[in-house]
Amino acid sequence: MKRLHAILAVCGLTILLYPAEFLRADSPDEVKMRSFRLSYGATLSGLPEGADVRIWLPVPPSGEFQTVRRCGWQLPAEPRLSIEPKYGNQILYFETKGPESGQLSFTTPYQISRKEVRALQTSAKPKLSGKQRELFLAPNAKVPLTGKPNQLLNGLKLPKDPLSLGRLLYDRVDEHVRYDKSQPGYGSGDVLWVCDSRTGNCTDFHSLFISFSRSQGIPARFEIGFPLPPKRGRGKISGYHCWAYFYVDDRGWVPVDVSEADKQPELKDYYFGNLTENRVTFSVGRDIELLPRQAGPPLNYFVYPYVEVDGKSLPKEQIHLALSYRDAL
Repeated sequence: MKRLHAILAVCGLTILLYPAEFLRADSPDEVKMRSFRLSYGATLSGLPEGADVRIWLPVPPSGEFQTVRRCGWQLPAEPRLSIEPKYGNQILYFETKGPESGQLSFTTPYQISRKEVRALQTSAKPKLSGKQRELFLAPNAKVPLTGKPNQLLNGLKLPKDPLSLGRLLYDRVDEHVRYDKSQPGYGSGDVLWVCDSRTGNCTDFHSLFISFSRSQGIPARFEIGFPLPPKRGRGKISGYHCWAYFYVDDRGWVPVDVSEADKQPELKDYYFGNLTENRVTFSVGRDIELLPRQAGPPLNYFVYPYVEVDGKSLPKEQIHLALSYRDAL
C-alpha cells in the first residue's frame, strides 16, 4: 500500500482505495476497476500584454461509473466552479490579463477511480424525465434527424424492440463508417459529412449513431473524455475519446463505442452495452453554452480548454495541451 499512501500525500485528500484484486479483475464476470491520477492542463501562447483573457475548463464529474477528487488546482487567478443547466456539466472559469511574457499556464490534477460499464448485466434502471427525453431526442447543429442519414436505413427491417433496434443501428454505423482520420473534415461530428465520406473518428461514428437513434424515437446522448492505455503505468494522453448511450425504458442507458468496435472487430459484441474502465468522462452533450456565457457560438463539444482573448476565441494552435496519467497500482 506504500504507493497508494504516496498519492494521498500528494493530493492531500481522502480517496477511494480499492484492493488490487478489484482493480484488475481476472474473471470475465467481474466488473473491472482502475484508479489513477490525471493531470489536465495547458500553456497559452501569443497572448497580448494586458488583454482580457477568459478561460473555461471542463471538470470531470463523479457519478455511477467514476469517482473524482480534486488534487489542488494550479491556476493564475481565482476560479469559479459552475454547473451549466442544459446537461449538468461542471465548468471551471477564471479570467486574468495577458502577461508580459505572452504565456499563461495552468494545471488541474485529479484522482479518479473508474469502473467498467456493464449496462446489460445491471439491474439499475434510471428513469428519464420528460425534459431529459425531449433533450436527448432533439437534433443538434451537426446532428440532423431527417434527410441523408435516414436514407442509410432504407430497406432495413427495423425491429420494434428498442434494444434490438439499437444493435441494428450500431451495426449499420459500423458497416457504413471506417475509422480513418486522413480526410479533412473528420472529428467535428458532422453527420452529413460522415454520410458522404464514410470515414471519421469517434466523434463522427457516434454522431451518426445518435442521429439514427433519435430519428427512431430513441433518446441518445453524446459523452466525451479521455482514453487511457489498457496497460497500467504512466504516460501522456494524446487526444480525446468519445462514445454514446441510448435509452431503453426497461433497461436504462445502454452505452456503445462503435469506433473502438471498428478498430477492434473481435470486441464488437463487447462494445455494445459495455465500456472498458480505461477512460474518464469529462462532459456530456453538444452545442454547449458555457457559464458565464462565452462571446462566441455554442461549443460543438467541450473537452479541451476554451479561451477568449478580448472577446475572440483563441486559436487552438495557441493552446498547448498537457495531459498525463499515472496509475495508482
